[in-house]
Amino acid sequence: MEVFIVILIVLVVVALAVVGWGVSAYNGFVKSRNLIQESWRQIDVELNRRYELIPNLVETVRGYAAHERNTLEQVTELRNAARSLAGQSHGQPSQQRAAVEEELTQAVHNLLVSVEAYPDLKSNTNFLELQRELTDTEDRIAAARRFYNANVRDYNTRVESVPSNIIANAAKFDKATYFEVNDPIVRQAPDVNFGEISQRPAGTQAPQVQAPRHDAQSQPVQPPQQPFGQQEIPGEQPQQQSGDYRSPFNG
Repeated sequence: MEVFIVILIVLVVVALAVVGWGVSAYNGFVKSRNLIQESWRQIDVELNRRYELIPNLVETVRGYAAHERNTLEQVTELRNAARSLAGQSHGQPSQQRAAVEEELTQAVHNLLVSVEAYPDLKSNTNFLELQRELTDTEDRIAAARRFYNANVRDYNTRVESVPSNIIANAAKFDKATYFEVNDPIVRQAPDVNFGEISQRPAGTQAPQVQAPRHDAQSQPVQPPQQPFGQQEIPGEQPQQQSGDYRSPFNG
């Protein structure tokens, strides 16, 4: 009889321990899930702040650097696409949105680099303030993304590990999604040409270099002595070259 009581006590203790561990594991999953949602909201706030800053940046640059039309249109299109995906995400990140946000980051980066060729714009107070706010926003997005992905990593590790995966499967705790771009093609910087193509009006073909003609009563006409690739385009001013192109995101 005493042996039976001892065995019963041991079973009860083991059962209580298992139940206690199960409750603790379940609560841990709930805490991790809430932490992921909170860290995602921090990213979403900064992304929406960037959506609000970009139109002002585009209009400011347009007033001083109308030749960057292609780049301005690309930034605007990516901004609108990202904002549209944000409205469809229902509080959860997606690989498609991550890809568009990554392209938007690179497009804004390229735009800010391109304005180095416009001294008047670089001295504009409104532009300098927008540039500073965008740089700060990008830094906060990067920090919030690292924090979010770290929480996702810890949560997913518990979802897949034994024996916590038993509770995860029973309570239907699914793996969370990282907010990053893994496809190397998507991660490649967009190919944006800031040279004479972006300065040429839409639909205008590149000028063809004519071969020198020979006249029977005159000397051959010599072509202009200019380096290859720097022929002047009629009706356009020569583009000034800036010195050191530095990204505001890299200091």
